[in-house]
Amino acid sequence: MSAAASVSAAPAAGAPLLEIEGLCKSFFGVEVLHKVGFTVHAGRVLGLVGENGSGKSTTMNIIGGVHQMDSGRIMFGGADYRPKGPRDASKQGIAFIHQELNLFRNLSIAENLFITEFPKLVPGLPFIDRGAARKRASELLAAVDLDIPPTTLVNRLSQGERQLVEIAKALGAKAKIIIFDEPTTSLTTRETDRLFDIINKLRQQGIAIIYISHILDDIMRLCDDIVVLRDGNLVGKALKADMTIERMISLMVGRNIDQLFPPRDSAIAAGPPVLEVRNITQRGTVKDISFSLRAGEVLGVSGLMGAGRSELARILFGIDDFGSGEIIVNGKALTKPTPTVCMDNGMAFLTEDRRAEGLMMEAPIDHNIALSSLQAYAGGFAHKIDSTRLNADVSKMSASVQIGARDIANTLVKNLSGGNQQKVVIGKWLLREPTVFILDEPTRGIDVGAKNEVYKIINRLAAGGAGILMISSEIEELVGMSDRIMVMAHGEIRATFERGAFDREELLRAAMWDGIRSNAK
Repeated sequence: MSAAASVSAAPAAGAPLLEIEGLCKSFFGVEVLHKVGFTVHAGRVLGLVGENGSGKSTTMNIIGGVHQMDSGRIMFGGADYRPKGPRDASKQGIAFIHQELNLFRNLSIAENLFITEFPKLVPGLPFIDRGAARKRASELLAAVDLDIPPTTLVNRLSQGERQLVEIAKALGAKAKIIIFDEPTTSLTTRETDRLFDIINKLRQQGIAIIYISHILDDIMRLCDDIVVLRDGNLVGKALKADMTIERMISLMVGRNIDQLFPPRDSAIAAGPPVLEVRNITQRGTVKDISFSLRAGEVLGVSGLMGAGRSELARILFGIDDFGSGEIIVNGKALTKPTPTVCMDNGMAFLTEDRRAEGLMMEAPIDHNIALSSLQAYAGGFAHKIDSTRLNADVSKMSASVQIGARDIANTLVKNLSGGNQQKVVIGKWLLREPTVFILDEPTRGIDVGAKNEVYKIINRLAAGGAGILMISSEIEELVGMSDRIMVMAHGEIRATFERGAFDREELLRAAMWDGIRSNAK
């Protein structure tokens, strides 16, 4: 049974397990938390939402012992709570499961579970009781419904399985509060359902959960209580029954967003094809894929995890091979496409994993934006870079996509929010002035305000005559942004819907029902 159908009723809120009052924190003289206060109850899930920079991470890092509060008071279990460090917080019963999981991939599950304190054969002596470790690890894995030998190396696990190992680790530390930071960013739908089922079990055991997410549908689906932060201030707290997604968005951004998806200029007609795909087939991946993308058009691609959407994008951009078929860009057939060939013919590709594949995380913003266009600024026998012209164009591009950083030459990309990181990736490609954009999950892991800004950039590209192929797991996003939507399942295109015929139920049915063959073209 999916989590959507199995969310358990939480107990009524009794005495708070965690009480936060008047929490203040400054960095380098700038106050980032302004008297934040809320309560967390045993056996309940509290959803913590807010845009990047709202103070969520700072608040959680104070609870987790990473930062010390400047003023305010925290009570944990009725006693004053002021951890001196993360280990202190862990010993007192706080577990923090970060978006970037803290596991050693080259070690086994059991070794990760007991990395800070292994069972000893003889107390006081440095001899590990590996039998006891395996036995206890098996018990903890069973508690999170993970039927995998504890000797399995972590690098063999899926992202969802690794997350369950983190939860098992928290249970082994006898956590009373578990904090989840954007836990579903890299999970499949099935793994997300499994995670929610486990969170419901934890709730029933009396464990308190603080759940941080940009996915507001998940907040409404899972949480009992909701707290909203904006610019370091508490701007809303309520029971889920008294909150709506529209209200959350309004509180988060400080204004009403009557239309999350900015309007398109309906007067702009789609132009000639900029991308034509004919009978592309690759065994085990995609089968007989054919479609066209026109100038000025946003063509959405929907489908469940494993439908072949990302695999198709990688083939179109020349990253992966294909067995048969034809790819035509701006009227030119690409017989042996590679990323370089595709780029030279006016294509751009935003990967779904911007951190690992789209950015140099340890490099500054300007280096990242310039990376794909260096050849265009090189001249002469020595191919010397025209730094003056390049720097000027990079600065203009940074301003055009509204990257939130004052010093693009010295601000490392790793220090940006998810939304600003995505703008850097977009700016990198825009500098090449492509005519075909392939966007794979362009708003994954970014907040609602940053999403709106990315949507405006997409609309601006389409208005300028670019063709946009946009892959998204969010049906609302595809319906709000697309001119047409293709639905994929099992590596095939199952249906294509025009804007006037968009229907969420039909889109899901096309993605899930093997027998459908829609005549909507």
